[in-house]
Amino acid sequence: MFKKILIANRGEIACRVAATARRMGIKTVAVYSEADANAKHVAVCDEAVLLGAAPAKESYLCGDKIIAVALATGAQAIHPGYGFLSENAEFAEACAEAGLVFIGPPASAMRAMGSKSAAKTLMEQARVPLVPGYHGDEQDANFLQQQADRIGYPVLLKASAGGGGKGMRVVENAEGFKDALASCKREAISSFGDDKVLAEKYLQRPRHIEIQVFADTHGNCIYLFERDCSVQRRHQKVLEEAPAPGMTDERRAAMGDAAVAAAKAVGYVGAGTVEFIANQDGSFYFMEMNTRLQVEHPVTEMITGTDLVEWQLRVAAGEPLPKRQDELRIHGHAIEARIYAENPDKGFLPSIGTLRHLETPGAVNFELGGSSLEPAAVRVDSGVREGDAISPYYDPMIAKLIVWGTDRKQALARMAQALAQYQIVGLAANIAFLKRLVESDAFANADLDTGLIERNQETLFPPARSVPVAALALACVALIEQEKDSAAAQSGANRGDPWGQALGWRMNARFIRTLSFTDEQGKDYAPRFTYLPHGWELAIKGIDVDVSLMARQGGQAATELSIKLGDTSVQGTVRRDGDAFHVFVGGGHHTLHFNDPLAHAGEVETEDGRLTAPMPGKVVAVLAAQGQEVKKGDPLVIMEAMKMEHTIAAPHDGVIDEVLYAVGDQVADGAPLLAFRAAA
Repeated sequence: MFKKILIANRGEIACRVAATARRMGIKTVAVYSEADANAKHVAVCDEAVLLGAAPAKESYLCGDKIIAVALATGAQAIHPGYGFLSENAEFAEACAEAGLVFIGPPASAMRAMGSKSAAKTLMEQARVPLVPGYHGDEQDANFLQQQADRIGYPVLLKASAGGGGKGMRVVENAEGFKDALASCKREAISSFGDDKVLAEKYLQRPRHIEIQVFADTHGNCIYLFERDCSVQRRHQKVLEEAPAPGMTDERRAAMGDAAVAAAKAVGYVGAGTVEFIANQDGSFYFMEMNTRLQVEHPVTEMITGTDLVEWQLRVAAGEPLPKRQDELRIHGHAIEARIYAENPDKGFLPSIGTLRHLETPGAVNFELGGSSLEPAAVRVDSGVREGDAISPYYDPMIAKLIVWGTDRKQALARMAQALAQYQIVGLAANIAFLKRLVESDAFANADLDTGLIERNQETLFPPARSVPVAALALACVALIEQEKDSAAAQSGANRGDPWGQALGWRMNARFIRTLSFTDEQGKDYAPRFTYLPHGWELAIKGIDVDVSLMARQGGQAATELSIKLGDTSVQGTVRRDGDAFHVFVGGGHHTLHFNDPLAHAGEVETEDGRLTAPMPGKVVAVLAAQGQEVKKGDPLVIMEAMKMEHTIAAPHDGVIDEVLYAVGDQVADGAPLLAFRAAA
């Protein structure tokens, strides 16, 4: 077995690999960019070496630098994680030439499966069923449109060298083909350095089911059952689960055998995933093979009691697979939710910022490969800590939340509970959306397909509701308690002076105070608090109720409160961030901005009619010119951030007075992109 390995990745997968290596007594070397100097994966490894600047092409994609670091530190092998260089055949060959073991498949297998077009040709020769489409080398736009017309719309365009949902577009009709193709190619060249695309029939209501395969250097190849990854947004997975609901033993065996045959056909070694698209009638078609460990591998680990990273290390060291096919069993059900820094209500727009408050569910340490059949109920795989920043340079995933249950019903309940306990302040996150998704009838009843989110828009994106009274009460109590703390700290030696304390004491009267809060939708609230000898009286929304503080833990930043609201006990956490009060109660997260007139005296809000960048990024297309008249919804500028394209459209009819940036320019969050004048 190796004594030291280098982990050529970052974030949660680097931390995940390091955890298994530590358990096996293997030392680890981390590599990092300037943006990741204080990252968690740097801290959890035994050594860490700087690669270069923040952009991946100057750091995590520099194979020669990574190999040099491995040799200099005495590492014997390199684990690529997923993404970056994990499926780069040239890098795998360079490792071998340098005398290093690449913990992954042979370069020949990566080449065979790395191109979607070549892989489909190979599978066609092996008589594996394929979705109708064009997978050839001809890339002329007119020719590709002819192929799309032949296949029949809707058509799916996919980057041949792609993955992770990038470089993919669904084209509904011939009129939109050329624009979609251009956008797809731009995203493909940016993400993978190759703008070759393939076109295939877009199936209606398909399921995305993948098979985990594993092969060693002794000729053994097995499958560790399936994962259902149908719930997606922007062709990127949101929820994954194992086993797939409704899977029969016969269909599982057929898909597993096909996946093993595909792996053997290319001389595969290590962990890999064969992905299928499946119709509701049970028929399935080969999509692609990912020649690496998958983001969603934990659900397979949870139901099989295996540590797939340990298997990778053992196979790479020349050992045989730890188990035979007949020794594998499915135990229980596991679900994974990807916690992303993004705003689902704004088209899943990525968010950047600092994790000013981070509270994860009560996860039990998850030891894989042990003798116990029942794994931990909750597992959190994360590459960040409170105080870390989510930058625009890399994927905005914060963590993976994985739960296990004896059956799917129990796993669903545990996932909903865990999401209710997950707290994030500092940037937008998708936690509330995930909770609605897990609790939706469609997902709960396993009515699964890749269009589940689009089909359930009304349920998953409900109109904003008023902040509940319990959240308002908690915010008010937190504010008043913090004022008392501040006053007590300032009073110093005169702590007994009633005039120097914020206790609401008045001679021969009660102090009645009206507070002002505004929620994220701009709705104002004016709770009236009357100070009583042992609590307060709250008047809000026509309700009068007594409030008293029962217990309190924490300080100025985050406070856990237990209050009595009338006859009801309420527990919650309030995290204050400037004027914003983030209230976590009843499984919900409510943000209230405290309107302090003294703090904002003299400020004036203005509106200059300029369209601004929703996040830091690069301008990849300018679709409007100075003086041009545009209609509401017309695309004006296309930006790229976190390897995804975002279109800035006209908010209403108007005229472009000035274009402020050109193609290739980097822009900051909130930067004005155009001067825009509304139509008269």
